[in-house]
Amino acid sequence: MIRKSVRRFRQIVKVLTRHGFGYIIDSKLNRENKAPENLRKAFEELGPTFIKIGQILSTRPDILPASYIDELSKLQDSVKEESFEDINRVFYKEFNKSIDDMFLKFNRKPLASASIAQVHEAVLKNGNEVIVKIQRPYISEKMRLDLSILSKIFSLTKTKFSDSLINPKDAIDELIESTKKELNFNLEAENIKKFRLLNKTVKCVYAPYIVEILCGKRVLTMEKLTGFKINNISMLSKKGYDLNDIGKKLALSYFKQIFIDGFFHGDPHPGNLIIKDGAICFIDFGIMGEILPSLKESLNDMILAIAYNDINKMISVVFSIGIKKGYINRNKLYEDIDYIFASYLNTTLENIKISVMLEEIFNTCKSNNIQLPKDFTLLIRGLVILEGVLSEISPEIKIVDIAIPFVKSNNRFSFFENLSFDELIINSYSFLKNVSKLPVKTIEFIDSVLTGRAKIQLEFKNLENPISELNKMANRITFALIISSMIIGSSLILNSSIGPKMYDMSIIGLFGFLVAAVLGFWLLISIMRSGKL
Repeated sequence: MIRKSVRRFRQIVKVLTRHGFGYIIDSKLNRENKAPENLRKAFEELGPTFIKIGQILSTRPDILPASYIDELSKLQDSVKEESFEDINRVFYKEFNKSIDDMFLKFNRKPLASASIAQVHEAVLKNGNEVIVKIQRPYISEKMRLDLSILSKIFSLTKTKFSDSLINPKDAIDELIESTKKELNFNLEAENIKKFRLLNKTVKCVYAPYIVEILCGKRVLTMEKLTGFKINNISMLSKKGYDLNDIGKKLALSYFKQIFIDGFFHGDPHPGNLIIKDGAICFIDFGIMGEILPSLKESLNDMILAIAYNDINKMISVVFSIGIKKGYINRNKLYEDIDYIFASYLNTTLENIKISVMLEEIFNTCKSNNIQLPKDFTLLIRGLVILEGVLSEISPEIKIVDIAIPFVKSNNRFSFFENLSFDELIINSYSFLKNVSKLPVKTIEFIDSVLTGRAKIQLEFKNLENPISELNKMANRITFALIISSMIIGSSLILNSSIGPKMYDMSIIGLFGFLVAAVLGFWLLISIMRSGKL
């Protein structure tokens, strides 16, 4: 195992170095070739594990810059297929029965061969056509090995990433968490069941049923959907579909998932959206976003703030859902969001791209030391993909024209729905009680101002650095004065010929000059090293 780990480590280092990322290991190598395209090529060469790592990273704009997100999004699962015997062994380990025992027919040629699993067409004993997703042999062990090697590399070289494109710890933690979910097909099965339950009353939305007795951690069996991709315009026209109607239904379905269900498809690209019998069928539930009720309410408020151009409401929402990562300059945050709102006020509502605006707000929060929840970043990515699909099938539809009316109508009576009569009585009593004290409190405040008892407390932020610089400056001035005094004193001693002599010169005076020279050079070097002459 150790020998295998060392061999894989050398292979990873060799490939990264060849594609211009050798500086991660060796600081002597330059960083000129770290183009996003090179990273994609390196991941493709390193095989299935790194392809999946790249795909996971492409969903995290809070970890990687936009240029790397765009390039890693191009990673495709073009992986060599596994033999039927190997796939059958995985199936047998999961159910203690072979594939031939459980299926009437099983296509040994995979429909798709991805980095983690292969997809096969099959027919159940009852005649129903299904899709069987079977994990690659030993893929779990391979991914764990690669992630442990990456973790070791980053831990040994973390000081080199202070100005790099990613935070190594965040990236590794995210990869470990994501791969655990990706490698457990039981989670995807639960996602499908939950999605079907939440959308069972929506006629235009469908998800495949799962065959629970043939689902496990490494095997997922679901209904086979025979349809065509949602962006197949020629087929839509041939079947007599209204493109605008399909676009509106897709957008409304996605907003229901976000703002009502709080459980949305994280990767709604055309390959995962199939048209069948007049319904939009969602497939591939490996990436799903789940929004807590508090965050869902905040997202509703965020869309309303955009609709009404309410900067204060937007800032309030940002503070309610964000995590403080450092000092926050509220004035700068207000100015940044005001600039975003002002930019969009100069255009018509139908020209606004809601995903772009939310992404700008996200980047503004990041630059102001506020970290938004992970599901918010997944939501932005989902909206970007959704807008791309809508632009293909129905370019005249603007997602913001659907989002804002949807959220407005959804929030119109929410206050009254959540209102409790007992809570109303208690809050009203508390309000009236506080109002009755208002005149007395006002008089007390005015009296304290007039008598000089009022105090204003000022709090200064980030003064440590300026004070430290002042201390250094004062210390250097004091040091320079001491050196000057030593030079002057030594000169007087030499002129007065005090003490023991050497070559008819005072040793005390010469020693004073020597000490002053050493201290002077030391002070000069320290100033030059600080870079502030």
